[in-house]
Amino acid sequence: MRQTPQISKLTSLRAGFAVLSIFALSGLAPQAFAADPAPMAPAAETKAAVLAKPKVDAAAGESLYNSGDASRGVVACITCHGPKGQSAVATWPKLSAQHAAYTAKQLKNFKEGTRVNAIMMGMSMPLNEQDMINIGTFLSQQAPSQGVAQSKDALALGKSIYGGGIASKGVPACAGCHSPNGAGIPAQYPRQGGQWAEYSYNQLVNFREGTRKNSTQMTTIATKLSDQEMKAVSDYMAGLH
Repeated sequence: MRQTPQISKLTSLRAGFAVLSIFALSGLAPQAFAADPAPMAPAAETKAAVLAKPKVDAAAGESLYNSGDASRGVVACITCHGPKGQSAVATWPKLSAQHAAYTAKQLKNFKEGTRVNAIMMGMSMPLNEQDMINIGTFLSQQAPSQGVAQSKDALALGKSIYGGGIASKGVPACAGCHSPNGAGIPAQYPRQGGQWAEYSYNQLVNFREGTRKNSTQMTTIATKLSDQEMKAVSDYMAGLH
């Protein structure tokens, strides 16, 4: 059957439009693929973050604790804090069995100046984050100190404050954070059991007077305690184990 001139013209126009459409689509396709975001970028960032996380090396921590590192100006901790973290006098805290994260945080605070102590600020300055973690890990693996409460007269008061707080002053029980036996809660609250009573008392005073500022919670609590209450609870904690 013969097509009319109008039908032939319409057929030609449709064919031409189809060809143009093919060329247009083929031109857009490479641009669409080029616009796709590069895959796996988040995974690469995650992997880098994992690789950057410091590894724990208790042996390296033990070496720094016992011998220091003269090449970097690191002084041995054992001189003041004693073998395995068991200091001989209350001037220096006992560090044995202390939580690794807590010890590392204190060293970092000394280095940054957010916890002030002339000697410890100087001692921590040559340490890097890896050193702090290593030293803390070594100390956390040592046997806890077995202290003894010295004041029988203050024992009842200290036990009451530690186990039940002082409701009339809004003082919470110490055991809530430092645990009933003084072992503390890892990475959050330090071990207090067996610590020198004099050292614990001095820290409470420092918190109260604002000379130690690296724990808002302890500053709030210490400002509500009297000297008698501080001494009583500090002595009681010394006998916990």
